[in-house]
Amino acid sequence: MNEIKLKGVVPEIFASRNDLVSDIWNTDVVIERGKTYLIEAASGTGKSSMCSYLYGQRGDYRGTILFDNEDVSTFSINRWCDIRQQNISILFQDLRLFGELTALENVEIKNRITHHRSLEQIKAWFDELGISDKLDARIDRMSYGQQQRVALIRALCQPYDFILLDEPISHLDDRNSDIMRDIILREAKASGAAVIATSIGKHMNIEYDKILRL
Repeated sequence: MNEIKLKGVVPEIFASRNDLVSDIWNTDVVIERGKTYLIEAASGTGKSSMCSYLYGQRGDYRGTILFDNEDVSTFSINRWCDIRQQNISILFQDLRLFGELTALENVEIKNRITHHRSLEQIKAWFDELGISDKLDARIDRMSYGQQQRVALIRALCQPYDFILLDEPISHLDDRNSDIMRDIILREAKASGAAVIATSIGKHMNIEYDKILRL
């Protein structure tokens, strides 16, 4: 997949408002594979909703979303499942990890479906992100910042043309934020993928191709 287009998209809850000032809602936006994007937003402006629309989890919007000129509202459940395994990866703001499982088990859940990464590569990321000692730790006994790093590793365990990162460094210090950024940019470049990161304040230090304000 090479291109995502949003044509006049606006959440239903905002549809009756005439005071929206946005680079995304109620306008036309093109997101291209291989580029980096920052979505800056205040709380309550629909940032996570936008990610859910692009990931096919919600359809409560007006307008049209196109993947390579195909209207996503026509996609079947099976088509969305294929897209989520092959074309779009996501790091959710709320992470959606399984607290009763270990850090490695949470990553392996996805990797056993995709068979995309070796165990050696996964462990190398744990080491690079400073959490190699947490491989066998239960997720619910790790800090939120540590969990964010595990969620990133899980997101990388699949092919993708676009990776959505919803506030990926909200609980990380500058050093770990930079390490995460370097991994993301390196892996996105290797895949020729687009990076779409959201932020309500703190964001990765990247020379973004485009900054959009929600």
